[in-house]
Parts: sequence; C-alpha cells; structure tokens
Amino acid sequence: MRNIFNLFLCLILLNFIGCKKDTTGTITNITIGGLLSITGNWSSLGLASKEAMSLAVNDINSYLVQTGSPYRFSVAIFDTKLDTSLAQSAIKEAFAKNIRFVIGPQSSAELGAIRPFANANSILVVSQGSTASSLSIIDDAIFRFCPGDKVEGNAMAQTIYESGIRSLITLARDDLGNKGLQNSIGSIFTGIGGSIDAIPPYANNQSDFTAILATLKSKILQQTQSIGANQVGVYLASFDECAALFEQASPDPVFSSVHWFGGDGVVFSNALISNPKAASFAEVTQFFVPNFGLPQMPNPGLAAVAAAIKSKTGTDPDAYALSVYDAMWVIAKTEAAFPKQPNDFSVLKSVFISEADRYYGITGPVSLNDAGDRSIGSFDYWAIATVAGSFKWRLIGKSL
Repeated sequence: MRNIFNLFLCLILLNFIGCKKDTTGTITNITIGGLLSITGNWSSLGLASKEAMSLAVNDINSYLVQTGSPYRFSVAIFDTKLDTSLAQSAIKEAFAKNIRFVIGPQSSAELGAIRPFANANSILVVSQGSTASSLSIIDDAIFRFCPGDKVEGNAMAQTIYESGIRSLITLARDDLGNKGLQNSIGSIFTGIGGSIDAIPPYANNQSDFTAILATLKSKILQQTQSIGANQVGVYLASFDECAALFEQASPDPVFSSVHWFGGDGVVFSNALISNPKAASFAEVTQFFVPNFGLPQMPNPGLAAVAAAIKSKTGTDPDAYALSVYDAMWVIAKTEAAFPKQPNDFSVLKSVFISEADRYYGITGPVSLNDAGDRSIGSFDYWAIATVAGSFKWRLIGKSL
C-alpha cells in the first residue's frame, strides 16, 4: 500500500511547475495556517483536518527535499471553536506571523467574518467546510474545496422528495452556512413539487429548544392531519446542538412520528452518538445526513492517507477532511510555480486556480467555478444505527 502511495506522490511532484534544483542553497520556509475547530462544535472535522495538514506537509517536504526545491512548508494551528470572534483573532494573529495561506475555517459564519481581513491583506484562504452560497463571490481571496449549499441542497431535496415526502418543515441554526442550506433545500424542494414550511432560525447559543419544539409540534400535527405522517418530514440544518434538540424532542411521540433529515454539519458528530436519548431519536426517525462523497474510482493514494489520519484520530476521515490534504498540495504546487514568492496577489490567485483545475487528488478533480468554489460533487448519506450495543454512524446510500 505504501508503495502505491509513494507512486501517487511521485506523480504529483512530476506535475509541479518550476520544481527545479536549488542552485543558491537558500531555503524559503512557508507556514500554512489552519483555522480549525479543535475543541468546539464540529471538532470531528477540525481534528481530522489538523492531521491531514500534518500528513500533507510531511509528504510535501519529503519530496521537495528529493527534488532540490528551495521551498519548505510548516503548519500553525489556531483553535477557532467555530466561533466567529476567535476566527477573526486567529487570522490577525496568523497575518502578524507572516502567514499568507490559510486552510479553513470550517463554517460559513467564520469564513464570512474573516473574509474582509483576508481580502484586505492578500491572504489566500481555502475552506474545506463552508457551503453558503452568499460567499460565492468572484475574485475575492476565498476558495472552497467542497460543494456549495446549492449542490448539496439539490441532492438532498431530490432524495427527500423521492423518498415520498411532500411536506417538509425546515429549521436551522442562525449562521450563514446552515441558513444557506435551509434556503437551498426550500427553494429546490418547492421547485420539484413539494411544499415547505420554514421556521425562523434559532440562535447560535441556543440550548433550550422548548419554544422551537412547540412551534414545530404544531406544524407537524397540522401537516400530518392533512396529508398523513408518511408524507411529512423535518429538515434540520445544525451543528452539534442537534443532540440537545433531539434529546428534548425524544419524550414526545409526535416528533418521532415523522422522518427527519439534516445538513452536513452533523456528519460523524460524536455529540450525537454519545447522547443515548438523542441517538435513539435519530435512529427511530431514520434521520440521515449528506456528506461530500469520494469518487467511485478512488485515487491510489486515498487509502493510505485516510488510514494515516485515522491512526491519529481514531475515526475515518470524511471527504471534507481529506480535501484539506488536497488543498495543501495545491498550495505547494502554486508556490513551486514561482522561483520566488510573488508580490502580486492576483497572479498568485490565478496560478492557484490553474493548479486546482488540473489537479486530481484523493478527493477527485477539484474543478473550481468562477467564484473559486468546487463546482461538482456527489454525496454519501449517513445515519445512526445500533451496532453491538453502541450507536454508530453507518453509510446507507448515495445521492441520486
């Protein structure tokens, strides 16, 4: 397996532009910052992303040494906890340390918060988890290596409709990414013949869902009495707080009388499977969520990279985390295209886009659109099931 992995990395290096022998003996050190949620919400992605960065930088440097390149890379991690103020502080600290490339942040709310500073200071940012279509802006400093909410929304809306649901009640956490998913689902679902009843977003720090659940219960009763419970569903765009919402909903059979669906922000959530009441509710309601899927014909290096990340985190990395490994290589390829670091940010962005568009990584082709976002993607669907007495995430299908 390792020989296959080495071959994969060799092929990447052969594609480097300007990867020439260093005749001066001068080494240029470049630090890539990671704005990741290590100890907060969605830490499952943050921890896997951290390991992906560490693995990538070791592999990149190993081959840069072999080729005699004057570039070396290092990583600096900043724990944002999915908090916008922490993300803003982190990118300013990174800038003060002369960091001009950033991986993350994971959420659209954080990305929107740091975007003005990144644009003003020519910091190239690659998010692995942001999906909000409101951040699909041409010629800014932001790039995203995952499909946006319109791509995800289309896949989920089609799947929900094909499952027999005709009336979908939606609710979301009040942040750019989750609201974007709620809006995209609503727009696409109504466009294919379904009906949407949207509940206003709840606060980011919400922990007591009593009032929201009362509103939701009223809507469920109204819809089920009208068309039957088998045609009514609930869509929740959230992060780990869904565990508290599910726990509070679990005693009332009205909530478990309909199917539930979710957004990508809770994929592999440990908070959910470690809460028995919440996990049981998810299992009973056949709750499932989409996760950016890997190509059906995987890259030869995929298994080795995924195994290396799992050995550190204990869990299988998803495509969002694995895209971090690809983003690191595209950044390295971009820098290697220049004999010295460029001063013109527009030129740097142009080369980055070119390198991304020709790159086939462990998550498949990157293929950026005009706004610098990944333009294509399929989705895997994950649900919670009881396995040997414990709640586990398991793959149940793929997008249509």
